[in-house]
Amino acid sequence: MRDGFIKVAAGTPKIRVADCDYNAGQIIALMKEAAKQGVKVLCLPELCVTGYTCGDLFLHDTLLQGAEDALKTIVEETSDLDMVTAVGVPVRYRGKLYNCAAVLCGGILGLVPKTYIPNYGEFYEARWFASGGDMGETDFCIPFAGQECVEFSAGMVFRCQDIPELTLAVELCEDLWAAQPPSIRLAQEGATIILNLSASNEVAGKAAYRRSLVAGQSARLVCGYVYADAGEGESTTDLVFAGHNIVAENGTVLAEQRFSNGLTISEIDVNRLSYERRKMTTFRPAGRDVYPNYFSFKLEETKLTRTIPKNPFVPQDGADRRARCEEIFTIAALGLKKRLEHTNASCAVVGLSGGLDSTLALLITARAMDLLGRPRTDILAVTMPCFGTTSRTKSNAQILAERIGANFRTVDIGEAVRVHFRDIGQSMEDLSITFENGQARERTQVLMDLANQRGGLVIGTGDLSELALGWATYNGDHMSMYGVNGSIPKTLVRHLTAYAADENDQSDPALAAVLRDILDTPVSPELLPPKEGEIAQRTEDLVGPYELHDFFLYYALRWGFGPRKVFRLALAALGEDYGRETILKWLENFYRRFFAQQFKRSCLPDGPKVGSLALSPRGDWRMPSDAVSSLWMKELKTL
Repeated sequence: MRDGFIKVAAGTPKIRVADCDYNAGQIIALMKEAAKQGVKVLCLPELCVTGYTCGDLFLHDTLLQGAEDALKTIVEETSDLDMVTAVGVPVRYRGKLYNCAAVLCGGILGLVPKTYIPNYGEFYEARWFASGGDMGETDFCIPFAGQECVEFSAGMVFRCQDIPELTLAVELCEDLWAAQPPSIRLAQEGATIILNLSASNEVAGKAAYRRSLVAGQSARLVCGYVYADAGEGESTTDLVFAGHNIVAENGTVLAEQRFSNGLTISEIDVNRLSYERRKMTTFRPAGRDVYPNYFSFKLEETKLTRTIPKNPFVPQDGADRRARCEEIFTIAALGLKKRLEHTNASCAVVGLSGGLDSTLALLITARAMDLLGRPRTDILAVTMPCFGTTSRTKSNAQILAERIGANFRTVDIGEAVRVHFRDIGQSMEDLSITFENGQARERTQVLMDLANQRGGLVIGTGDLSELALGWATYNGDHMSMYGVNGSIPKTLVRHLTAYAADENDQSDPALAAVLRDILDTPVSPELLPPKEGEIAQRTEDLVGPYELHDFFLYYALRWGFGPRKVFRLALAALGEDYGRETILKWLENFYRRFFAQQFKRSCLPDGPKVGSLALSPRGDWRMPSDAVSSLWMKELKTL
């Protein structure tokens, strides 16, 4: 539970229709198994104490009393479990029968009746059950299952005293299908996890719709959603129930199971949900807290089973990988297309180093020219060799420009930089930051002046990872007239370049080959003299692996996680590749550089946002350049 991770489960016990004592035994066994596996919140199916398919037996006192007695047994046998469980049970009240969820934790916290009662197609619930919505917004207290006073209301939320972000609420089956599900109001009242007790029968094609409904509701409400479905043991007189259990979080299905009874387990991150709600000005909380009930948990570590991708910015392998890559290329190209149109630019000037970032910038620029219906010769690709340039990168830059169809020009800046160093008294033997940045700024000057000569625009090549770390020369490669890579992190730059190589394997093998050689080239600004003809300055040796930094960037900025939680997730996802000490070393470096280099991000050129995160001072990220990192560094020292 630390760091906001709550282990949840949707469970489907194997029941017998109308055999409440047997069902109680199955439910108790499933609850104990869930607790053994560390589950803290368990959702069981609709009417699982009796079975959903009892029909007119629901009108019989024998069944109803048997269900109440069975729930009492369940409470007594599980009162020592450190877990909240929602159990489906029928409840009699004032001459009416209600289809309810009994929420248990050491006793019965409350009874939540179903609001929307289906009475169409194969459903006949209105024959037996009244709607909890007819009770109005009234909190009743009734004796039930051995407790003298149990709160009974459709409007309850259940709050954890020990974890403020953990607030539970319940809706039942059809409630989710309704035009205005109760979960909307319950989420606005603070519920971060919605439990749905369901008995949704299976027909061909229904599972996909059900899955999209659950995932969509979790996204709409920025919540966790645990959906527990009736399964084997229900009557098959006319219907089949498949136990389609789903755990979703903010639009993502974390775990899913169908055609089998048992537990479907994952972890919901309530801290992440709370952060997103705080950030979203359109998520409006209700004006009051309706009928809160409180429970307590022992705080302990949650063993993570949910998938934590190593490269969170990179599209996962699958059928939609191509579509996602095409989408990213198109969004970036459309941004540049508009800028070229608006400025009547005669050409686009790209500084081509033979490295990954400038390669992607050229590919995007070529796409923009295609969208404009202009020849790619309207691109001027410029390579500017100097003291650190190797023959490999210089050759790759030329081949790439030729295969793309751009105009290509070489401007050797070595002599210009030497003159500049002589003017300012910088020794050629002093390989300091001035030696490096002097070259970067000269390259930017050349690009800007070439653009001025032709009435064109300089296209920026710097990526999101470099901006986060401040790995750019201020007023050098930091500056451009439009930065197409500004919201694309390095791991995604690499992935998009690999995708472009794959796409050209058949149509242009020479282009595919040079793209792959660029992918194999160490990332480097090439500002220090080569050693024996090879790149001497490797970026990742100096600032750390970009795979790690992009991971830190995603969780620290996209979700606002603190250093401890980022470190924990990095260990889970990348610990086998890098080890604890290496991850901690570069995480400290990430925070130190991120705070120190904000001044560079405060004056970035325009550029399109293509993913879930950007650092534009006009868009996603507003931070003072003199913000202090002490709290973050203090937390790092405790790891």
